[in-house]
Amino acid sequence: MSKPDLDSAIEAKTTTFDSPADRSVKVPATGKGKAAGTLAASDANPNLAVALQAATFQAKSLRLDMDVASAVTPVLIDISWGDGSADNANTNGSNSVTTEHVYSEVGTYTVKVTVTDTVNQTSAENSVTVTTEGLDFTPYNPTRLLDTRDSAGAPKAKVAPYTSARVKVGGYGAIPAGVTAVALNVTVTNTKSRCHVTAFAEGTNRPTTSNLNYEPGQTVPNLVIVPVGANGYVDLYNGGWESVDLIADVTGYFTQSAASGYTAISPDRFVDTRTGLGTLKGQVAGYGIFSTKIAGNRGVPAGAKAVALNVTVANPQSDGHLTVCPTGKAAPTASNLNFSTGQTIANSVIVPVGTDGKISIRNGGWNPADVIVDVVGYYSPDSVSAYLPFDPEHVKDTRETKKPLPGRYYSALGLGDGYPHTTGSGWR
Repeated sequence: MSKPDLDSAIEAKTTTFDSPADRSVKVPATGKGKAAGTLAASDANPNLAVALQAATFQAKSLRLDMDVASAVTPVLIDISWGDGSADNANTNGSNSVTTEHVYSEVGTYTVKVTVTDTVNQTSAENSVTVTTEGLDFTPYNPTRLLDTRDSAGAPKAKVAPYTSARVKVGGYGAIPAGVTAVALNVTVTNTKSRCHVTAFAEGTNRPTTSNLNYEPGQTVPNLVIVPVGANGYVDLYNGGWESVDLIADVTGYFTQSAASGYTAISPDRFVDTRTGLGTLKGQVAGYGIFSTKIAGNRGVPAGAKAVALNVTVANPQSDGHLTVCPTGKAAPTASNLNFSTGQTIANSVIVPVGTDGKISIRNGGWNPADVIVDVVGYYSPDSVSAYLPFDPEHVKDTRETKKPLPGRYYSALGLGDGYPHTTGSGWR
């Protein structure tokens, strides 16, 4: 998907709300004049009315079309947007007027429009209730929703080829039934062939995109933000020709109600056990756990409810997994990152922050490993950005053009600090 295509997809994400002219109600005019405050039987503008069509676009924006029906006379249009703000416009006789508004927060609003014949001092009003397209985030204590290995959330059985596992999200625990999208850490394990997993809202067409890809024998996790079906379920589709086990852990959900917006920051390293940044220097012991301050630290405000991270494990001395969770709660059975002995691997993580502003990281392996944590953003009630979902689509696939991306030569640099370095922009 090119940049113009992406812009078109965002613009196309719209919902319309209508209130026809026959729903207009005559009201006493508020202006000064002979008939002000009355509804005279000899009303000189008996057909005065306004039809409304509101169309949401982007995350918090609204386009309002107002079709005014009136005798040929000056008409004042007063607009109350439902968020405490108001605008007005002028027209003459029957006419169509369009204006736009940007809400400061996602949610549902009632827009009221009053049209006033300023000569005959009679008015009519109409209203339409709208819901913005954007979604706000509510963090959820990491919880395992599905594990086909032990019948958590589904019968104990591998997911057959070209079939889906159902994950109940809406109505689970404290997650509301009307949840729109969810943040899941999806893991595939016990694989025997090479293929992929696709997450999508149940009851919708499965996209051609994938959310994680795997090789034989691999255990692979990935953070997925996926729409939830109207029935409250997400489907995880096994696109391979062999059965696999699937695991899904929830860390938060999105709704069209005001909660926490997102603020991106320049990626900043908060933890590196190799150097003692953010915690004690030295590998995290097997089944060991440590905490680190995130909210109220280095540009992340104290009011942050959750943080977006890139978490990396390096130099692990055994197979295992990492679990990231808020402090003040026991480490859950959920996981964020799976690794093999000696493997350096990273995954995106969204995790709630404890009341003390800290998060905890647990090494689920039986031997030590290094842990690196980079913060890339946070969710808070004061953040202004909202999530705007649209249908997944490939942005780039070099297999279709037969033109692989060019490589870059990397040369090792020995800087005498015991860690590998490279030229270029590789992982460090």
